[in-house]
Amino acid sequence: ECCCLGPWPPGPRACLCAPVPSYSLALYRTKERGQPSLQDYHVFFKNVAGHYISPFHDIPLKKARNDEYENLFNMVVEIATKEPLNPIKQDVKNGKLRYTANIFPHKDYIWNYGALPQTWEDPHQKDKSINCCGNNDPIDVCEIGSKVLSRGEVIHVKILGVLSLIDEGETDWKLIAINANDPEASKFHDIGDVKKFKPGYLEATLNWFRVYKVPEGKPENQFAFNGEFKNKAFALEVIKSTHECWKALLMKKCSAGAINCTNVQVCDSPFHCTQDEARSLVESVSFSLNEESNEEEQA
Repeated sequence: ECCCLGPWPPGPRACLCAPVPSYSLALYRTKERGQPSLQDYHVFFKNVAGHYISPFHDIPLKKARNDEYENLFNMVVEIATKEPLNPIKQDVKNGKLRYTANIFPHKDYIWNYGALPQTWEDPHQKDKSINCCGNNDPIDVCEIGSKVLSRGEVIHVKILGVLSLIDEGETDWKLIAINANDPEASKFHDIGDVKKFKPGYLEATLNWFRVYKVPEGKPENQFAFNGEFKNKAFALEVIKSTHECWKALLMKKCSAGAINCTNVQVCDSPFHCTQDEARSLVESVSFSLNEESNEEEQA
């Protein structure tokens, strides 16, 4: 769920909160429902054929495989994991719209924030290196390139490293990556390059994640490995593990809990639906949102 769909413009780095583009990578399109900054706001994803899909389950984890692009992954925005087809929606907490607090001296996020599709941090499985269970979400990505991305974009990223946040006792991995199309992408190959070419950025990232919940009255977050950023090789193993957890989830080999696994392209999944069923799901959500809006107006 996108938690910073607040007033425009955002800060220098954003949670992909620019206006929604009509396409992304030319393979995926978005369809808005409702009004931004209201609880009825949803952004659904379509493939190039115009069929509704789930950005969580139907967008591949990696770019088409070949040697040159071995370390290129698809990055998508935050998603509503508990709703059919997992659209982007406004985050709500205690019945109110939730926004990201500004962490001085930064405004909003200090990177483009998203997630890798087809990954899942299993809340029932302890990570061997940390001894904590997952947080029940796809694995997060902090993209450090120079361009502020738009809400709903899907981009190719190079993985550089990973930070292990312990959020209220749960493992919450934060991948560090760079847009493969960034003008400086060729300079970045591993986490050490971030230290070299963007001095202070990793320290700012660590501090941001340490205190970002303090304005909500919560304590500072903790980190595994004493807050050390692990390198690309370690990060790729984490991605591999969370991808395996996702496959088990989609095959109903473990409890999905509140996670919605509806998909249109994982044909052997028991949660698979047809294109017509997917369209009906979107239309039913839109209809219920319109009903709620009309009831509020009448009230």
